[in-house]
Amino acid sequence: MLEITRHFAQTNKPIAAICHGLQILAAADVLQGKRCTGYPACSPDIKGARGIYVDISVDRAIVDGNLVTAPAWPAHPHWLAEFLTVLGTKIEHPELATVV
Repeated sequence: MLEITRHFAQTNKPIAAICHGLQILAAADVLQGKRCTGYPACSPDIKGARGIYVDISVDRAIVDGNLVTAPAWPAHPHWLAEFLTVLGTKIEHPELATVV
């Protein structure tokens, strides 16, 4: 898992993590200088990996280049919409457009 994570980071591929998923990114040492968020208890791991932990509302997400992160499940709509944007996806359905 860590090798795949490092490969994605090194090749600037889109990465999305939510809640405690940031611990994998911290363990892979791919957070250096990145603004990100996760479950608040993960903030020491993020800071220890030289990432910049940002405390945001539980229903929001942060994008820093190819990295999309969020603190917990209430952020799923915003987090997924941001990740789709990073992937280059355009949402055309009128009901789904309000999520973005």
